[in-house]
Amino acid sequence: MATQTQGQSAERRSGSRRAAKRDRTTPALFTRQVAAELRKVIWPTRHELMTYTAVALVFVIIMSTIVLTLDYGFTKLMFAIFG
Repeated sequence: MATQTQGQSAERRSGSRRAAKRDRTTPALFTRQVAAELRKVIWPTRHELMTYTAVALVFVIIMSTIVLTLDYGFTKLMFAIFG
């Protein structure tokens, strides 16, 4: 005797067309649900957005500089070793 503890119900796994049709939503309902979820989002203020953007740009610039420096160093090392 098998006991189902996780996953889809036996009705869904059997491929029943009626079960699949029952789970669908209309485009209008989907749009209303999306709008309701977007109302729950805590949007950043202009100041927070500018801060986040600045932090992200500084991080990208620092990481690019590190990668550029390592690439340049390894290139010089390879030319020194292999001529």
